[in-house]
Amino acid sequence: MTPDLLRELLLRAKTIAVVGLSPNPDRPSHEIATYLKERGYRVVPVNPGQKEILGQKCYPSLAAAAAEHSIDVVDVFRKSEQAGAVVDEAIAIRPRLIWLQIGVVDDAARRRAEAAGIPCVMDRCIKIDHRALGL
Repeated sequence: MTPDLLRELLLRAKTIAVVGLSPNPDRPSHEIATYLKERGYRVVPVNPGQKEILGQKCYPSLAAAAAEHSIDVVDVFRKSEQAGAVVDEAIAIRPRLIWLQIGVVDDAARRRAEAAGIPCVMDRCIKIDHRALGL
């Protein structure tokens, strides 16, 4: 994916579902979700073990989150072996972009997303790229 396309997708995005968002401020998912929220994105937490994170209602699944919000980006903080199921759930809700964070790698899932017409960034940090793009 080109930097220009990525910049365009992130500029157009309003709502980012963060799958695996931790309530623990010391966890990378919490830090990155806070960064995104501070940059004006609506952060929708997806974590079945929580009721609320970052002052936002937490959802047990992407499908539940998508029933109440239009999701532009799905940011995935799950183990690589769990990423495929999350990507498949994301494909069903049709976000503009699926993002697998650093260390999350599933080539088959990425190919499924791209075959469905949804760009998929893998093994990269949305915060690092957001800053590098000057957003």
